[in-house]
Formats: sequence, structure tokens, C-alpha cells
Amino acid sequence: MAEFNGIYYEVHGSGEPLIITNGIMMSVESWRWHIEYFKRYFTVIVFDFAGQGRTKREFKVLDDQVEVLRGLMKQLGFQKYHLLGLSYGGQVVLRYVEKYGEMINKLVFSNTCSKVDNFLLAVGKVWKYGSKDYDPVVFFDLALPFVYGKTFYNTKYSFLEQRKEAFKLLLKQEWFDGFIKLTESNEDFEIKDFSKFTFPTLLIASDEDIVTPYKEMKELSKNIKNSELVLLHNAGHGVFLEKKELWSSIITGFLLG
Repeated sequence: MAEFNGIYYEVHGSGEPLIITNGIMMSVESWRWHIEYFKRYFTVIVFDFAGQGRTKREFKVLDDQVEVLRGLMKQLGFQKYHLLGLSYGGQVVLRYVEKYGEMINKLVFSNTCSKVDNFLLAVGKVWKYGSKDYDPVVFFDLALPFVYGKTFYNTKYSFLEQRKEAFKLLLKQEWFDGFIKLTESNEDFEIKDFSKFTFPTLLIASDEDIVTPYKEMKELSKNIKNSELVLLHNAGHGVFLEKKELWSSIITGFLLG
């Protein structure tokens, strides 16, 4: 556990560095199971973006998060590293590569789009509406159907009920205020220049993801040279939890291959 310029981060394990970036509703705590898995193969770095968890740093736009990532990479001093971008974190990594494109070994993007379109803007409005009264139960009921797939809702509902109880304990006003700023930070996000995307890249999509449909991931794959796209079935936007063992093993095989 450490802090640099207000950025909270953790380093676990040994091996080639693997930097994992959070989705919009996440924090370092969201990765506990995955840290235990990946640290058997890699030096795992997890951190909180501005507006998340234990990072205390001001931000307005997504490019501010890019500088959080760049500053952390300079602080850690790795010569080469793998970058794993999930959803919002994937957008940060896309922008990071577009701007800097340096010192990267391999890239992984899971459930990540290269543009925030009108549908995603509408999703953001729903999430902000669910946040305005700082009510964790209302937020859960409005936001989570966009995150988890239909199959998961119908087979793992007891898990989701447990998550709802956890939300009651964890989601305070500070969390909601940060989350609202996060949803506003990427409203004009779009990647137009893919010329620096020359690194071996894995893209993971899921067939029940309505936030980042397979079609959009397929389009992203066409724009990234030297990329491969894997489609996971019976899972939604939260496939990293819905099928965490399979998801993690596919990434490990790609990075070690």
C-alpha cells in the first residue's frame, strides 16, 4: 500500500508488471480476488483513479486520469509493462496510448468502447439520476441491470442481493459525488488516432453486454493492428466478475504467450 501525489496504489507479487485499471464504479477493493490470481504470474499494480476509493486528487476530464496513470508509471519506473483496461479504465488506457504510446509490452481491453455515443450518454444520465439522493438501494436497482448480464441476474441473484447489502454499507455521499464527476468526465470521449496502437492487444467482449456491445468491440479490433478479439458467452458488462476464472485465465495466457 502506498501513495504518490494523492494517488493510492498497491503492488503485489513478482514477474512482469501488470497494471490494472478500474471501471467507473470500482476501486482497488474490487480486485481482491483477481490480485490473488494474477500475482502468481505478474507484479500486479492496482490503483484508484481520481474520484475513486482512497485517491485524493482533483479532476474534471478523462485526460486528467490519463495523467494520473502516467504519473504513477513514472513513479514506479518500469521499463516495460502490460496494461489492462476495463470499461472506463479501458478508455483511460486508450487515451494514454493515443497520447504517449510508450514502454508498453502488451495491452488488454475488456468491455471498452472507443467513443461515448448518445446511448452511453443516456446511460450516464440514468446513473446520475440514481445517484442524486445518495440512496444505495435506488442506485443499485437503477444502475446494476446495465452492468451484469441477464444470465447472471437469473442464476446468481442471491449474489446480487448480497452486493446490494454491501452497497448500503459502502456507498456514502463522498462516493456518489465522485461517481457523478466520473460519469461527466468522459462525455466527449472518442479515440480517432490509432497510429500508436502497435502492441500485441487482446480484446474481450461479452454477448450480453448492453453498455459495450460485441459490435463495438469488433470495430475497435479492426482499428488496432496486431489485435485479437475473444467473445465470452452468457455474460454482461461485468464479465470480469461474472466469469472471473475464465476471464483471468484468458488474459494470463495471452500475456504469458
